[in-house]
Amino acid sequence: MDLKLHRPHGSCHHSGRPFAPGEIFYSALVRADTGLERVDVAADRWQGPPERALAWWRSAHPAAANAGPELAPVDALLDVLERLDGRPEDAPLRYLLALELVRRRVLRPVDRPGESSPDTLHLGCRRRDARYRVTVTPPDPQSAPAVQDRLVALLWSGDAA
Repeated sequence: MDLKLHRPHGSCHHSGRPFAPGEIFYSALVRADTGLERVDVAADRWQGPPERALAWWRSAHPAAANAGPELAPVDALLDVLERLDGRPEDAPLRYLLALELVRRRVLRPVDRPGESSPDTLHLGCRRRDARYRVTVTPPDPQSAPAVQDRLVALLWSGDAA
């Protein structure tokens, strides 16, 4: 399954109405037959996460003058990290996402006596009081640009995505 995530669409998925600057809306990553789709819904039309949603979060549409990139919420990224577990085809994306969360100090390496392996990262998350095992899976040179695009689209919104 190829994950192709997009930046906010700028309009409500249900009504088609464009978002006003500063307007609150909800975004959801929804599993579809073709991959993950991003769905943006105006707050007055939001009735909870759609069926098959992997993650969702609340945002404010940027003002035109300040329409710079915006980082995805940490909880949404942790949800995606958890849901990518056990999906070998998404192992490089999961590995790079985990490294980004370590860089942001959301996850931290933990010692696992007797379980040390250069092929596995053992990470802890105080925010969720959880531990994660992530297989060290750098993308191969042929798929690296596609994995990078997927990661950037997942992490950022706005022009950076």
